[in-house]
Amino acid sequence: MELSVLFTPGKIGDVEVKNRFVHAATYESMAEEDGRVTDMLIRRYSRLAEGEVGLIITGIAIVHPLGNVPGRAIGIHSDAMVPGLRRLADAVHEHGAKLFIQLLHAGAQTNRQAIGRTPLAPSLIGPNPMYLNFARPMREQEIGEAIRAFGQAARRAAEAGADGVHIAASGGYLLNEFLSPYFNRRKDEWGGSDENRFRVMREVIREVRRNLAPGMALTVKMTANDYTPRDGMTTPLAARYAGWMAELGIDALEIASGCTTYSGWHIWRGGVPVRELVKDLPGWQKPVAWLKFRSMAGKYDFTGPYNLEDARVIKAAIGEVPFILVGGLRRLSQMEEIVERGEADFVALSRPLIREPNLVKKFREGRAEESSCTSCNRCFAEIVHRRPLRCMATK
Repeated sequence: MELSVLFTPGKIGDVEVKNRFVHAATYESMAEEDGRVTDMLIRRYSRLAEGEVGLIITGIAIVHPLGNVPGRAIGIHSDAMVPGLRRLADAVHEHGAKLFIQLLHAGAQTNRQAIGRTPLAPSLIGPNPMYLNFARPMREQEIGEAIRAFGQAARRAAEAGADGVHIAASGGYLLNEFLSPYFNRRKDEWGGSDENRFRVMREVIREVRRNLAPGMALTVKMTANDYTPRDGMTTPLAARYAGWMAELGIDALEIASGCTTYSGWHIWRGGVPVRELVKDLPGWQKPVAWLKFRSMAGKYDFTGPYNLEDARVIKAAIGEVPFILVGGLRRLSQMEEIVERGEADFVALSRPLIREPNLVKKFREGRAEESSCTSCNRCFAEIVHRRPLRCMATK
């Protein structure tokens, strides 16, 4: 029987991955309060590696204390984080998988409770509809500090033995905010044109590359459409940025859609678990939250793969740079067709691997043709309330 293309090795830079399956960066809310790796995280990643996922991209790893998120995100902002990250890398490598650490600065998508002060952003655009606060425009020296923080995070990833880093320029976080005309309304050298808005990304890529060990991969996750109230990231703009990233020598690109603050359900198409999202909120928030989430129900029904149309445009802009497709991938035969047609080089899964960490092994052994994930999104409700990530489906 001919071997499926999904179970053939693929290369990302100098890193050889044993198959084409990627664990997409997924926030777990499983770290210690200060960001240190826990035994719970080690167990989760070990199960994924045992389940034959070829490449595991971590959940959020915070590069700077002022870029933290509410909850229990992994930290890579301090040298004190390195021993725990090394344990994580060792656990993944033990089972033949590769580990990339996702590097993220939250930007405006956080609150004073998480960082101890007013959040930072490229520009002042009004109150954040999720966190109900204002972010302050970054000063020149703060932009430089954030760029350097990405570089130092890359150094720590190298010291921890990771195989690569995955720069988060998606989801409405800081780098997405600098790239997006909706969030970035600056008139200085960091905004006002596509070239200036890209400047932070260019400097981050260069700084990260300088701090990686030889042979490590540098990959990026970028939003194609952020669905903000007025035009922000669009597919043509994302394709232009992707071409510039390819010229800078990134080793792979993954695209996403949506923005956590304004259009989260474009990221997590499927059910809107109203009851679970509302039940742990303070009493004064519940009536408004109930009405808001109820109004969303039924508007973001799951259809997949939902980033494929954007992928076709953006992949054409990056030439031979490997492309990772995420978003709504469920059937093995569909993933095979996508890779065989050259529409992606790797396929990334998030919710299916929350439900079945051994799904890739089941695919290889012929015990499954499709994920049993129903995209109910009740797992998302768990991390909204700062509880450890887990599948909440009953069947």
